[in-house]
Amino acid sequence: MTSGFVSLRELPWTSRENSMPVCVDRTTVLDFGGFKARMAAYAGWLERQAGRRVAVCLDDPFEFACALFAVLACGKEPIIPSTSTPAHLAMLGECYDVLLTAAQMLEVETRSIKGVLAGGIDANAPLTLYTSGSSGVPKAVRKTLAQFDAEVRTLETQWGAMLGAATLLASVPHRHIYGLLFLVLWPLAAGRPFDRATCAEPLQLQARLAEVGHAAVVSSPSQLGLWAELPGFDTLAPVPCVFFSSGGPLGEEAAHAYTRCFGRAPVEIYGSTETGGIAWRQRNHSDAWQSVPGVELTCDADGALLVRSPHLGHDGWHRTDDAVAFDEDGRFRLKGRLDRVVKLDGKRVSLPEIEAHCARHPCVAQAAAVVLPGVTRERIGVLVALTREGCATLLADGRVALAKALRAHLSDYIEAVVLPRRWRFCAALPLDVRGKLPVAAVAAAFAPREQGMDVLAQFEHEDVLHYELRVPATLVHFAGHFPGLPILPGVVQVDWAIQLGAERWPDVRSILAVERLKFLAPVPPGAILHLTLAHDSARRRMRFTYRLGERDCASGVLAYRGAA
Repeated sequence: MTSGFVSLRELPWTSRENSMPVCVDRTTVLDFGGFKARMAAYAGWLERQAGRRVAVCLDDPFEFACALFAVLACGKEPIIPSTSTPAHLAMLGECYDVLLTAAQMLEVETRSIKGVLAGGIDANAPLTLYTSGSSGVPKAVRKTLAQFDAEVRTLETQWGAMLGAATLLASVPHRHIYGLLFLVLWPLAAGRPFDRATCAEPLQLQARLAEVGHAAVVSSPSQLGLWAELPGFDTLAPVPCVFFSSGGPLGEEAAHAYTRCFGRAPVEIYGSTETGGIAWRQRNHSDAWQSVPGVELTCDADGALLVRSPHLGHDGWHRTDDAVAFDEDGRFRLKGRLDRVVKLDGKRVSLPEIEAHCARHPCVAQAAAVVLPGVTRERIGVLVALTREGCATLLADGRVALAKALRAHLSDYIEAVVLPRRWRFCAALPLDVRGKLPVAAVAAAFAPREQGMDVLAQFEHEDVLHYELRVPATLVHFAGHFPGLPILPGVVQVDWAIQLGAERWPDVRSILAVERLKFLAPVPPGAILHLTLAHDSARRRMRFTYRLGERDCASGVLAYRGAA
């Protein structure tokens, strides 16, 4: 633990030098003196607010940190919504009294009335975070500052020496527990600076590394996996002292890619909003999880992981919904979620088990199983993220053949009556910003898109995007086009190409012209179309080609304006 480490409850009054860096804003360093002054400004604003529960909805991590500690220092209770969207805040209902957003932040700057940061913060001061609930309504998780203080001490004990004076760079939001701990609370307690920018794109990460030098990166499995696949990734410099990953398991291919490039895999953190950090692993050493310092682990009779930890709000054992198997060294491997066991046709089916068996196939990088409604009974659908071999197989053999091969593979493990009936193929699972995989996002992959098409498969091969689309017979576009012989309008085909292309290349939406447009064959209701999109960024062109069976049915080149 660094000599400059302080308790979170003492942070506003610690005797640190005012010149100590707190946050890096491109080439500007925001120091501890500025941090305290900004806290005092927020305190002055808060002292004029009647409510006690303050929803801190600031996207700027520096402003968020200043406001958070001002709320605590004023004896009020911070409420930390996961987003600032009106719909999300509306769902929170009466859970807060005062709303602190960017608009109020400007008011704080304008009025500049400073409050008095006197006294101290109660060690058990409450903070409430919100996480996704199973019902779709945000779930409140109330914790204390003492729990967060215990966790940042654990982090410093485990990885403080590795980080040294590194600047913390992040691609994850600071309003969820992972980002809150790793990007805000831990650096503040340990006296390390954190970056004011969010490095969502690889070029941003490279630019920030060049500017700050010695750094650690706090990211998610989905972001880390994406970065590893990009050209030039192995030339990233200076190399971060560590990549942290949390929110779900990092893909095996991604872990190996980091090991090849940098000699070590990212440090993966396992835990939850309720429990805080539980365990960690680094795949170049072992794929088993080991507990973080001070955390005790065992398992219940049904294999559920039990946790006793200073990060919890009590001294007893906490039962998780994850099934585990311990090895002789006291480490464990995850065996799936105990709360994802469903009953189909009178038989109990473990969705994690289906996912794990699917992942054993060489064409499957990751799989997500979901129960889908049917006309007469529910069915299991599986959304598959393909490996490179899987993409090549899908291109060569087709979607139907690949689905049959995966069903045959699964039949070695599970009964035929509960084998998945519906399949969708994609390049990556639809993880959210926290690296979580919402059930609703998986189910949405089996429904027609807003534009009307049903995307059965999407993948990339040799820099070309491939889609297999079903044209629903119920599309409104068939009405009157033409009576007795419905045909999909050509303008719809062009629009579909634009919408799908813009998901990967957003500038495609700013269309200037459609060149070399050809319609060679009619597309009837129920048709299965194969669409390819090839992008020329230098010329700001995207070529699209639709095939129906063995023949082209439409093609063209979209010229677009691009960013100014």
